[in-house]
Amino acid sequence: MAPKQTVPRATRNPELTRGIRKHSRSVTYHKRGLWAIKQKNGGKFPHHEKAAEAAPVAEKPQKFYPADDVKKPLSNKRKPKPTKLRASITPGTVLIILAGRFKGKRVVFLKQLTSGLLLVTGPFKINGVPLRRVNQSYVIGTSTKVDVSGVNLDKFDDKYFAKQVEKKQKKGENEFFEAEKQDKTALPTEKKDDQKAIDASLLKAIESVPELKAYLGARFSLKAGMKPHELVF
Repeated sequence: MAPKQTVPRATRNPELTRGIRKHSRSVTYHKRGLWAIKQKNGGKFPHHEKAAEAAPVAEKPQKFYPADDVKKPLSNKRKPKPTKLRASITPGTVLIILAGRFKGKRVVFLKQLTSGLLLVTGPFKINGVPLRRVNQSYVIGTSTKVDVSGVNLDKFDDKYFAKQVEKKQKKGENEFFEAEKQDKTALPTEKKDDQKAIDASLLKAIESVPELKAYLGARFSLKAGMKPHELVF
């Protein structure tokens, strides 16, 4: 489709040569009828007052400029979703830990915490694994189960495992080495008592099943010729 051609608008006062028009200013004045508009408004052209614009508020200059760029935290509008527990993991299921300090150890799953982590224990008296939190991505669920209905788990939550941060003070050379020795102290007696109470109730259920105690005490490992995809846990 051909482009539409625009016709230039005809003017009443055409230009004869550059800078010289056909009619003078007075002739153009009468041709446009401006004299009638002026006469109608008492010898003056009508004047329309402009709307009053709001005066811009002058911003005060800053008295302090930070030396470095101030980082602003990004807004996080994502709503956290509760972690879905695998169908193969239920309270009392024996799990195999795949990573970390207790890699290869078998533990008993007690419950899922609010953070989505799993609360497990060895028990400590059998294989040395204390009460701890584990991510379900690093465990294998087995078909073996332990009766944990008699275990009281009301006081165990994420706050129970939170570390208490103390303010550090400047120390001398001698005090520094003494503080290192003090940092390697054992757990508080309250947590020791909690571990003993959990172990006592679990040992009753474990000892009632033959060879279960030896199964929990043995470390899991793959040997030559074993095919992981064919194993049944």
